[in-house]
Amino acid sequence: MIEPTSSNMTHAGRHLLSRRHFFGQTGSALSAVALTHLLSEQELLAAEGPVRVQIDPSNPHAPRKPHAVPRAKNVLVIFCAGACSQLETWDYKPELIKQDDKPLPGGPSVTFQGPAGNLARPQYNFRPRGECGKMVSDMIPHLGGLVDDFAFIHTLTSKSNTHGPAENFLSTGFVQDGFPSIGAWLTYALGTENQDLPAFVAIPDPRGVPQASVNNWGPGFLPAVFQGTPFSSSQPIQNLLPPTSISPNRDIAARELLRLINGEHLKQNPADSDLAARIASYELAAKMQLSVPEISDLSTEPAHILKMYGADDAEDELKAGYARNCILARRLVEKGVRFVQLFNGAYASGGKLNWDGHQALREQYDIHGRIMDQPSAALIRDLKQRGLLEDTLVVWCTEFGRMPMFQKGAKGRDHNPNGFTAVLTGAGVKRGVSYGATDELGFKAVENVSSVHDLNATVLHLLGLDHERLTFRNNGIDRRLTDVHGHVIREILA
Repeated sequence: MIEPTSSNMTHAGRHLLSRRHFFGQTGSALSAVALTHLLSEQELLAAEGPVRVQIDPSNPHAPRKPHAVPRAKNVLVIFCAGACSQLETWDYKPELIKQDDKPLPGGPSVTFQGPAGNLARPQYNFRPRGECGKMVSDMIPHLGGLVDDFAFIHTLTSKSNTHGPAENFLSTGFVQDGFPSIGAWLTYALGTENQDLPAFVAIPDPRGVPQASVNNWGPGFLPAVFQGTPFSSSQPIQNLLPPTSISPNRDIAARELLRLINGEHLKQNPADSDLAARIASYELAAKMQLSVPEISDLSTEPAHILKMYGADDAEDELKAGYARNCILARRLVEKGVRFVQLFNGAYASGGKLNWDGHQALREQYDIHGRIMDQPSAALIRDLKQRGLLEDTLVVWCTEFGRMPMFQKGAKGRDHNPNGFTAVLTGAGVKRGVSYGATDELGFKAVENVSSVHDLNATVLHLLGLDHERLTFRNNGIDRRLTDVHGHVIREILA
């Protein structure tokens, strides 16, 4: 071995022989380590590369670790289908009251459905609520009583002013069909703690499914096992139980034989991941035959809970039906279901079955507000009093907002994707705060303008997931829920 000498060492090596250079470089190195640690804690380092989620086909819903320590373990989305007006709910605009029945200066003469009329004041009075004094509409007094727990994003924007594509955009990050829903992304990334129930449940409104239907809970190009399972308090999971002509003993015997045959085939073909996934789905279905009827049976709920939600309302069947869905949502969260998507409102119907108030907004919102308000507020209160909000993120959202003017010759508002509101509460969210602002008439976002991509990035962040690293390679592209956009809205995070 050649002994190192000053004649055969590199220039850098000779510098290390100097005490001055040695301690100087050591000090710089320690400073760099400390700086890296601080940047990492504040999540200011450059993002790491895409993550390939490793899925065990025989147990695709096994719990998986997130990228970082999560603030929330599961998500509950209250999705108001039909584009609930921000001007009749959360976004108070006193100037709109002053300008009532005047034309919008420089405004569009034609909107989505036709000629625009004059500006129209909010159809409900607003009043300050809670200790934070947030102005909220009289249409939703029960939800208004919870404002001290809410974080408001007033400046969401969408890429579409059409219901179906806008629902796609909110749920999948793309206006086109064929992309995975946010619930599918979450269950793909994280699995679920409860192995007896679906990891992702979609609860349609008693009036029907939303405009984009299964796209809201579909798997897109992700493995089909991560799609949402739709059922409600009144509509059981389809094809879960065998026909009544088949006795329970015969059904069990058939399943045991199928398990035996599939197991033997899998031993001979251990690399057949499709078969392993199919076996896992059969096993989950067998477990769900017991767990789903049990969790859907609301007869065990005490009378005071039914009353709190409005599920005992004999005069409003639709409200009672939605209230029962809210109780079901709470029970699913309680059992550790990763993602619950609760719909309020159905498909396009001239505003009769959802929030699409084009012609007679006040008349229709009197009905829709009564159905949505008390049960939704009771759901959030119930989660809070049971301690479930400590681990659960709740998101109230809709696909876009409404124009500040009425449509010409009508008493309703046209579609407006340029500025609308979402509400968050629960795990990791600041309480009693508002982020961003629309202009003085509520026409478009002007301060801290945000997108649906930002909202979805924030949801993923609270679950411990980096929206830039959560990817799935499809047709040669590393696809993301947030496409190539999105940033976390840190101003609303606790």
